[in-house]
Amino acid sequence: MSAERAALRQAVDAAAILVLAGLAIAGFHLAYGGDLHYLLAGLAGAVLGLGVAFASARLRLGVLVTVAAAFLAYLLVGSLVATPDESAAGVVPTLASLRTLLLGIVVSWKDNLTVAAPLGTGAGMLVVPYLSAFACTLAAGLTAWRVRRPYWPLLPLAALFAIGIAFGTNEAFLALPRGVAFAVVGVIWASFRRHAERGRTTHVVSGETTVPDAGSARASRLRRAGLGAAMVAVAAALSLLAAPALTAGAQRDVLRDRVVPPFDPRSYISPLAGFRSLVKDQRDTTLFTVAGLPEGGRVRLAALDSYDGTVANVDQSGSGSFAKVGDAASIAAADASGTGSTRYALDVTVGGYRGYFLPSGRMTTGIAFADADSAAGEGLYFNPLTDTAITTAGLAEGDRYTVQVQEPRRPDDAQLAQAEFAKTTLPTVDGVPQVLQAKAGDILADSQTPIERVRTLESYFQKFGAFSNGLIAEGQVPSLSGHGAGRLRAMLTAKQMVGDDEQYAVTMALMARELGIPARVVMGFYPEQPQPAGARLEIKGKDVHAWVEVAFAGYGWVAFDPTPPKDNVPIPPDPQAQSKPRPQVLQPPPPPQAPVELPPDSRPDVLDDEEKKNDLWLLLGPILAVIGIGLIPVAVLALPLLLIAWLKLRRRRRRLGAERPADRVSGGWSEVTDAATDLGASLDTRSTRRETASALGEAFPDTARTTTALAHRADAAVFGAGNPSEAEIEAYWADVDGSLERMRGSVGFWRRQRARYSPRSLVAEASVFLAARRAVALARRRGPRGTTKGTP
Repeated sequence: MSAERAALRQAVDAAAILVLAGLAIAGFHLAYGGDLHYLLAGLAGAVLGLGVAFASARLRLGVLVTVAAAFLAYLLVGSLVATPDESAAGVVPTLASLRTLLLGIVVSWKDNLTVAAPLGTGAGMLVVPYLSAFACTLAAGLTAWRVRRPYWPLLPLAALFAIGIAFGTNEAFLALPRGVAFAVVGVIWASFRRHAERGRTTHVVSGETTVPDAGSARASRLRRAGLGAAMVAVAAALSLLAAPALTAGAQRDVLRDRVVPPFDPRSYISPLAGFRSLVKDQRDTTLFTVAGLPEGGRVRLAALDSYDGTVANVDQSGSGSFAKVGDAASIAAADASGTGSTRYALDVTVGGYRGYFLPSGRMTTGIAFADADSAAGEGLYFNPLTDTAITTAGLAEGDRYTVQVQEPRRPDDAQLAQAEFAKTTLPTVDGVPQVLQAKAGDILADSQTPIERVRTLESYFQKFGAFSNGLIAEGQVPSLSGHGAGRLRAMLTAKQMVGDDEQYAVTMALMARELGIPARVVMGFYPEQPQPAGARLEIKGKDVHAWVEVAFAGYGWVAFDPTPPKDNVPIPPDPQAQSKPRPQVLQPPPPPQAPVELPPDSRPDVLDDEEKKNDLWLLLGPILAVIGIGLIPVAVLALPLLLIAWLKLRRRRRRLGAERPADRVSGGWSEVTDAATDLGASLDTRSTRRETASALGEAFPDTARTTTALAHRADAAVFGAGNPSEAEIEAYWADVDGSLERMRGSVGFWRRQRARYSPRSLVAEASVFLAARRAVALARRRGPRGTTKGTP
């Protein structure tokens, strides 16, 4: 095949691959909400994969080198198109962008499916179209240019088309036009490749002479053109006929609909954030009715074990984890061995309550909805270690369900006096005010046993705190809602603490956590006045409460109520006696003060803002670090090449510095044969110098005369009388270098580079050396008459 025809075929292959890849990448369109960043990432990956495949085919790179080059290209270009939000200025790779690209090879597929559309461009969402297009076009290019099978390159492109469908949405984007175009382009390209493999000219063979037959060639071309047109027509017709059947009826079934996103309870607003709203706005609204509650029992809503300085919330990595409930009627309860328990059932009917957290009980063992097909039951998640249930569908008025409870018996203080705090895992708390940390130690004073420490905290708030829900219409003093760091700091630093369950429960729990006590906040409901066991109760907004639970070894989580009684109202401030105003006297201004000079060692060690701006390393340091990390793969790839170049330089110096003059001349001839070997010439090591020169003349015609002369001069130096002079050796090596330059100049640039780092001559030299050693060893083992030593 001529160079022009080969170039034309490669150009057609590249164009077809890019067109088919573009049609496949368009399948991601609706998943990204029409944001064309996905198209840019996908097309960049396709062009990059095609470029790596072309370089591998053109340079005949091995598998390891091709994989390494592909990996390096993926990282360098990916920071620009796949992770622009994490790259410096959207272009320069950073540690974050490289980490996302590396992890994205494995986790981006799951992340793409578990995020609701539109996916956006952050958090590695563009890695899937970029990586899939890069890998599939790389495979298609390598198959097209190295395997040379006419139909095989369509397989990775069809896989890319399938990926675009599977990772899209259940709504198709231009399904019919894309499918028809993909089929037509694929058939035309495959036909072109099949025709190119067979050749363009038909010949009639007569005897030993091949004679072109123009008539047969013309007829063959017409037949192929007609057959190709027929195949395109059939492909288009089949696509048009199959498309209505494939797209009719329900929406497409894609992977996104089959993969359930990981449950994150932090996606739901903490119920404690709506505490004051229940107290004020739904005070007399019946949230739900419950039957079966024992005397003194409580309806549990949520256990909150994390705090971020703004709100207390549930945490998936906290006490236990939320899991999808399979059989809601049989839930594995947490172990409460040794405490005894009381079994009862709560019948709950939802009224005005709206939320995702399910009112339930302490140590829930089963939840059964009256409607087996209830949406709330289908989306039910439960954490057995916190007895917190969440339904992703939310509760609506009229929902009914039954909660089976196995509540552990509450231990008294005499039993807890012998117990230590339980060892449990709780999420870290952040944003805790410093005043809270300092006051916690002052409150405990000399308390020793665990139960004494908890009771001391509880009694402190009950004794010194004042209660107010902020219901001014009912005569209460103003009291701000919320339990953020600012609200808790203001309550603790005020002359008198004022708040309700929300503030006191969170404050006590945070103080306990700062002292190493495992504590959490629980929000729930119970009536103010004791009710008969099993009575049907209407739970209203005024019945909402929050309390603290502390974990004791052998007894589990025990409830404590730090909220002071409602009759603990704030004490009004004492009236202050009015002072008589005194006449104002104009005072002289104070004398000017001398500026205070700081001692030399009082200057902060850290740089101020102005110095940070002028510190070049603060700007260049991260950039150089990223560049250094990016160069690690380059260094790994370059190390073998540098080693080969160093071995060749060391070999040349050894030959130039040989002790015998004749060896220096023969070393120059070896330099010529080694260079020819690296350039691809096949030489027989057993041939004489003149025979080798003849072979080199055929391989490199431009240097035939010079090579022959060098061979004759080398033979004369080795076998002739006397030794060559230093001037003759220098002239010989100068002619050697000139011959090498002409030899290398007769080939292309890439062939010269491959020869520069080719290990062929080194391997051949090592083979000759090992063969010589084996021959010497064999000769030493033979006796004086050619027999092996030790034989008669």
